[in-house]
Amino acid sequence: MTLIEEAKKGIQNRLIKDIAKNEEISSKELLKSVSKGHLIIPKNKIRRVSKPCGIGKNLRTKVNVNIGTSPDSSDTDNEIKKLELSVCLGADTIMDLSCGRNISETRRKILDLSIIPVGTVPIYEVSVKANNNIHAIKEFDMIEVLRTQAKEGVDFFTIHAGITKDTIRILKKSKRIIDIVSRGGAILYEWMRLHKKENPYYSRFDEVLDIAREFDITLSLGDGMRPGAVADATDSAQIAELENLGELQKIALKKGVQTMIEGPGHVPLNQIKRNVELEKNICNGAPFYVLGPLVVDVAPGYDHITSAIGGALAAFYGADFLCYVTPSEHLRLPTIDDVREGLIASKIAAHAADIAKGNKSLLKQDIEISKARKKRDWKKQFELSLDPGKPSEYRKMSKPSQEDICTMCGAYCPIKITERK
Repeated sequence: MTLIEEAKKGIQNRLIKDIAKNEEISSKELLKSVSKGHLIIPKNKIRRVSKPCGIGKNLRTKVNVNIGTSPDSSDTDNEIKKLELSVCLGADTIMDLSCGRNISETRRKILDLSIIPVGTVPIYEVSVKANNNIHAIKEFDMIEVLRTQAKEGVDFFTIHAGITKDTIRILKKSKRIIDIVSRGGAILYEWMRLHKKENPYYSRFDEVLDIAREFDITLSLGDGMRPGAVADATDSAQIAELENLGELQKIALKKGVQTMIEGPGHVPLNQIKRNVELEKNICNGAPFYVLGPLVVDVAPGYDHITSAIGGALAAFYGADFLCYVTPSEHLRLPTIDDVREGLIASKIAAHAADIAKGNKSLLKQDIEISKARKKRDWKKQFELSLDPGKPSEYRKMSKPSQEDICTMCGAYCPIKITERK
């Protein structure tokens, strides 16, 4: 049985009990949400994940980190360092987006070493193995790669099944600045154009579900039509794809396959609430996984900030899962420092949304660090912070004249002054 089928029967296994305890909700409530498709727990049945997580209704907002090689940089060891840092700093999941020469070896190493759920975009491997000769790709290749990765233990797949002949027709009639910014979406678009056929992940969705069901893999239904510019947000092509994904989510749920929906992208502040509401309504309350969203396009080099602003709002309005964005978005393959900056920015966004939604256990962390700040207990402040290394390093770089102050205010420290009697 899949997790959904067990949930419908009320089976409280160890995984359910552990996540319910960690999230401070009842196992019964958790099972109800899983059975309705409102909550997922990405975990391949053949892989051991020592830090699994739940994503969805009434749970804290989760954060994903993307790593992986590129055609211009295939240093697997460096990607493993990014994985280790991400786990250390509290990432909930990792996605291997490799499209470098050693794609299979990189994925297997990440799967071997990751203690958190691992996701992939299988169409990348299909394209890499065809040497980016999209015309040479067969439908069989697209399906077979799913089985190969499933057997290796991948916990969730991004499948761009919502791109169809109909959505492409709508896209061509649109007035978008940038047509497609999804790498997987662009590969499938080109395959459909060259072969003059329907998207195999859509036309053969039953086969996709059969593999996902066999290994209890979660499907992340990808947003190949996501906007890549704030001026393109919430247009007809994006909504048409979202409607397809809503229908596919229903089919997956009936087959016992866990599903989440991926979302934009570049979205201005005033459209974020509407985007979350559209996804929840059209996709039957399925967990919403958003990239950012980035709220402006004018800040290359600072897109970890533009996405954190959007991510905080999206999570507050009901998005369940934030994909981090690094300062190097649109510019280069992220460095290890970029990964740190992107992850912490996204965790700040998630934390801000969760305490605004009333998560008392997370608010307690803020209260405790405030108490430590009042006492000028630097060690305690560092321990409670999202990234203990950075404030500790800043403190070492600027030594105050006295231990119980910092060099910002010095002798004019307001906290110390108001302690005087």
